Amino acid sequence: MNDTRVDDARDARLADLLTRLSECAQRGQVVDLEAECRQHPDLADELRYLWGAVVVSAAAGGTASSLAAASPVRGGAPISDTQAESPEARDADPDRWNLSAVVAGESLPGRIGDYEFLAEIGRGGMGVVYLARQISLDREVAVKMILRGQLATPADRQRFRFEAEAAARLHHPGIVPVYEVGELNGQPFYSMKYVAGETLAQRLGRGPLPGREAARVIAKVARAVHFAHSQGVLHRDLKPSNILLDTTGEPHVVDFGLAKRAAAGDSLTRTGSILGTPAYMAPEQAAGDRGILGPGTDVFSLGSILYHAVTGRPPFQGPTPLDTVLMVLGEDPVPPRIAYPPADRDLELVTLRCLQKPRDLRYPSAAQLADDLEAYLQDEPLMARSGRLSQVVARLFRETHHATVLENWGLLWMWHSLVLWVVCLMTSLLSWQGDRNRWHYVALWTLALWTWAGVFWLLRRRIGPVLFVERQIAHVWAASMICIALLFPLEAWLGLEVLRLSPVLGLITGMVFLVKAGILSGMFYFASAALFASAAAMAFWPEWSHLIFGTVSALAFFVPGLKYYRQRRRLESSR
Repeated sequence: MNDTRVDDARDARLADLLTRLSECAQRGQVVDLEAECRQHPDLADELRYLWGAVVVSAAAGGTASSLAAASPVRGGAPISDTQAESPEARDADPDRWNLSAVVAGESLPGRIGDYEFLAEIGRGGMGVVYLARQISLDREVAVKMILRGQLATPADRQRFRFEAEAAARLHHPGIVPVYEVGELNGQPFYSMKYVAGETLAQRLGRGPLPGREAARVIAKVARAVHFAHSQGVLHRDLKPSNILLDTTGEPHVVDFGLAKRAAAGDSLTRTGSILGTPAYMAPEQAAGDRGILGPGTDVFSLGSILYHAVTGRPPFQGPTPLDTVLMVLGEDPVPPRIAYPPADRDLELVTLRCLQKPRDLRYPSAAQLADDLEAYLQDEPLMARSGRLSQVVARLFRETHHATVLENWGLLWMWHSLVLWVVCLMTSLLSWQGDRNRWHYVALWTLALWTWAGVFWLLRRRIGPVLFVERQIAHVWAASMICIALLFPLEAWLGLEVLRLSPVLGLITGMVFLVKAGILSGMFYFASAALFASAAAMAFWPEWSHLIFGTVSALAFFVPGLKYYRQRRRLESSR
């Protein structure tokens, strides 16, 4: 009863803390998550996890709410501070008022400085884009301005300027060029080439592309992205709405708002934040501060766009942004030919190689993805078809994308190895003393181990939310404990001496680790093989059987437990 009250109080504190941080964010204030975690260390892990969910939901839930939160509201429409000013203030600074009216969409067309704003052509989470005429050069351009205007935070302005600078440094026919970067009456803007046509998202809204057309478009996009990578820039937000198709069908990459210098030691992204569009982001991007981003991150996004182009739907699409992120982290996409049967088999191979969770199983670069797509267009052999033996073996024994959950279990597995070894030692001592009372062994292998299992699970829940894959592993573990408990009545029913079926312990536990190898990491194949071998050794040396099993099984838990415990500690110390 007391534990329940403590948990309720803890949940209430966590809810209050999340509410306060959300209100601060809505007011445009900077939220220092790490400072809050240091102030509330007992809530730190859950706070990071839940705040990440809040950030993802807010970022992907649409721009209207963020705009409303960033500005005063009049008549249900967002307005800026300058719109709320007196008529006298407007008359004193008409250019400032005209800018506010243009940004609000209330005064189009309208002239500001060297630009005549004609129409709004796009709006995203960070900025708004207008079709404008540059008066001095008499040319049509696209002008992007920061969405929050005068209310933009320093971090917003810094990120917006970095976007402009990143795009301005990239001169490639597949990337929309930037003409001018500056400020209009104190509000950051940049102008770029106006590309008449539509976005790839608008085109895909009418259905999937023919296979060869999809390959042609994504190959050219991949070439442009590879050029950005060669200049040290990662895009990090590749998606159909950030690819413009001109009137001839040629693609152009835009919106480097989340771009990052590949070689930079610092970033505009706060530790633990998740930036990007969930349906197209790579697992390492969705993992926040766990992920190390690189060219493979954009390759995954290109594969997601190719999947959408070929099937007519994104590879990951949950009912909420958070569900989508969890799918990106923990699930494999439905094969394109199942999602859309007319899809081409070769394009399916290319797409699925891009969408591998481990980065080293994807194309090493966007250029090699483009090479394969161009090979497809020329009916040449694909790199995606070549499965080298070394790659197959490496994939068999590697960690899966679920392996990070073991960081939650590392210390617990080390304790579990000790408990298991002590139970085996006590069993051996009783056996050496000639104890044949079946109930003594039942108490050790059922009551003691099941009690420890309850404590183990309680401690795991206190670490943070339990993931679906952890529940799967827990069910396998519970099944093995049930099987072990049933060995005792089975011996009695068969009229066998107590502990006669002990070698089966190695078989049961070996099967558990075989399942873990498939779900978590290929290194567990070695533990599984050792446990299967221990069953034979137990049968050959029955007087030492439980010490053999206890030593092998304890090492099978302790070694990975220590590895992932250290990995978690390193992660925590780097925050």
